[in-house]
Amino acid sequence: MQYRTFRKTGEKISLLGTGTMRLPLNPDGTVNQQESISIIRNSIDRGVNYVDTAYMYHGGESEKVLGEALKNGYREKVFLADKMPVWMAQDRGAMEKIFAAQFERLGVDVIDMYLIHNANQSYWERAKQFNLLDFLEKMRAVGKIKYIGFSFHDTLPMFKEVIDAYPWDFCQIQLNYMDQEFQAGVEGLKYAASKNIPVIVMEPLKGGKLTDTLPPQVTALWAQSGIQRSPAEWALRWVAGFPEVLTILSGMSSMAQLDENVDILSAAEANSLTDQDLTVINQVAETYNRLLQYACTSCKYCMDSCPQKIDIPTAVNYYNDWLVYEKNPKIKGTYQTWVEEAHRASNCIDCKACEEHCPQHLPISEIMKLTAAAFE
Repeated sequence: MQYRTFRKTGEKISLLGTGTMRLPLNPDGTVNQQESISIIRNSIDRGVNYVDTAYMYHGGESEKVLGEALKNGYREKVFLADKMPVWMAQDRGAMEKIFAAQFERLGVDVIDMYLIHNANQSYWERAKQFNLLDFLEKMRAVGKIKYIGFSFHDTLPMFKEVIDAYPWDFCQIQLNYMDQEFQAGVEGLKYAASKNIPVIVMEPLKGGKLTDTLPPQVTALWAQSGIQRSPAEWALRWVAGFPEVLTILSGMSSMAQLDENVDILSAAEANSLTDQDLTVINQVAETYNRLLQYACTSCKYCMDSCPQKIDIPTAVNYYNDWLVYEKNPKIKGTYQTWVEEAHRASNCIDCKACEEHCPQHLPISEIMKLTAAAFE
């Protein structure tokens, strides 16, 4: 296993981190606890020392299962990461109850890496309203947490605003070769590094969409490259190539996925991809982008005029993914997990007010109907 240095302390963190948002499931949709614990413990046995969870993953089962997995000496071997979902708290007291519940679920005395979950514009304002950072600093002072960070899913300017607002110990962003200029992107990675803030990367395989069912055009490009790598290896090696990346989270739902990821990230080094490698990867990314049916740029002009407050760009992007990635069922699950009911496409009343403000002249009302039919 490759390890990188957590510059704040000099501690070594494994390049592969174990995420618990996509644990293996039973036929009835519940978490398969035995298999999940086996994957988590096997990852630690093979050198992984960073594990990540969140309050709302699998309806809270993720924290409970991870707590079980970290018994019998495993807790002492890892950096444990958890997150505060400020959108689920109505006031400061409710936030503190969530914090206490996380420790009860996990069965631990300290959480090493504690994050504000998804510090987008709305949730960041909420975190400030609740004085969340003041609370976390107090929890650090009494030894309940060690390091304070945030995860992020919003625009690059918003990312820079959050980065500049506090002396963070670390941050977590979505990054893969498809999302080089999406959300924080590569520029955000470099910006955080310029502030000496270590970066954890999530979604290196775009939730499995870069590895599961590939469009024929993408399969052909990988084959034509003449380089023998799996889609997962291409994607993981691209992220690992950035020396600014501290660790790469992967939500592994099978032992086979764990085996492959450990093998890849035990060998991947920073700046190890050749110019030829990067050319192939960029060709694949461009091909994926050409397959997008609706060219939404996430400018959000449409949202100001929507009486239903639908998160239109997010809905369009999910529907684009649904078409590009061969109707991968994971996309439906992710939509239902992350898009709040009040902001879903099914709330569209077909008023078309949004379409008057769309620079791309997209048929938004029609896309909302298609999105609702696919995911709701």
